[in-house]
Amino acid sequence: MEKCSEKSCIDCGYANCSKMDRTFNDFCMTTHMDQEVLSEAMACYAPDNPDFIIAKAAAEVESENYCKMTRVEEIMEFAKKLGFQKIGIATCVGLLGEARTAARIFRAHGFEVFGIGCKAGAVPKVSIGIPKSCENVGVNMCNPILQAKMLNHHHTELNVVIGLCVGHDSLFYKYSDAIATTLITKDRVLCHNPAAALYQAKGYYARLMNPDNE
Repeated sequence: MEKCSEKSCIDCGYANCSKMDRTFNDFCMTTHMDQEVLSEAMACYAPDNPDFIIAKAAAEVESENYCKMTRVEEIMEFAKKLGFQKIGIATCVGLLGEARTAARIFRAHGFEVFGIGCKAGAVPKVSIGIPKSCENVGVNMCNPILQAKMLNHHHTELNVVIGLCVGHDSLFYKYSDAIATTLITKDRVLCHNPAAALYQAKGYYARLMNPDNE
């Protein structure tokens, strides 16, 4: 059964913060905005703040290449606009083939690339207290903190995540010194297309909407 919670943007069917035709619902996050939080956020976009440079580059990539560039191309365009030369890749070892292809593409466009796989270091899961039962999908742990620290050590400027597991990606983002973006989001069941479960939430994956009926 769906739990009741405070309504927010995910409950909105208008999205008029984008269209701005002034039709808003009674819980709209725009018309009921916490002005203190808004002010705090907007202060981060001050012209002398590095966050403004990133926001500007992202907006330009979107504006200039909307529905024209693939995400691989957009990542490179974003890096170029920021003047970055060195791209880091944090990859699942199960997607090393995809990571190698991405690296070849980045290098072909003049970028220096350094990558590290999730199992680097070959540290057993049980050595840090992960239950032995988790060895059913491999003895050695995924080590996203090591991945982040190695890319930090190699002074990468933009880090690209390729297929890190749920939660492992969270730790990587937490420890990455460089800003990070995702090229591939892992979903082993759906060929790394997790949105498919949302598109089929009333079809093949209706069980996701009705967990009590499983």
